Amino acid sequence: MAHTAPRPRPRPRPRGTIEPAGTTDVFGARTHRVAKVVVPVLLGVLYGYWMAANRRYGGPITMENFLFGFFAGLVFSLVFMALLALTPRMRREMHAVLWAAFSGSALGFLVIQAPSPGVLRSTILGLLVASGVFLTMFYRFYTHEDARGHRLR
Repeated sequence: MAHTAPRPRPRPRPRGTIEPAGTTDVFGARTHRVAKVVVPVLLGVLYGYWMAANRRYGGPITMENFLFGFFAGLVFSLVFMALLALTPRMRREMHAVLWAAFSGSALGFLVIQAPSPGVLRSTILGLLVASGVFLTMFYRFYTHEDARGHRLR
């Protein structure tokens, strides 16, 4: 007769509270620590190679071109790692602004290296990308924090 016992009803949550997401962490802490270094380095290598390819205009690969791409990728990786380390401690508005500024300036600088795109074109493209990234990141951070700015885990 135990199967006829009533089940307890879940308590209603107060109105306006956010239900914590029940996501599981597939990877361990060590994998996340390694990924915080590997992902920016790989993106920096890709960015540096793309920067060097844009700058050489289809000509031969020179040492100057290689060094320019190497240092552009190195700076990209270092700034990316700095943002990964610093932005989680900031409020959602500044967090979104920094990621938008980084992505817009990185893309604008990448576009200006191509054969004569024009400063106005790269500026407009960088601002469009930065505004899109700002809106996306602000929405993401806004929906993953409570009213006091504490991140929901």
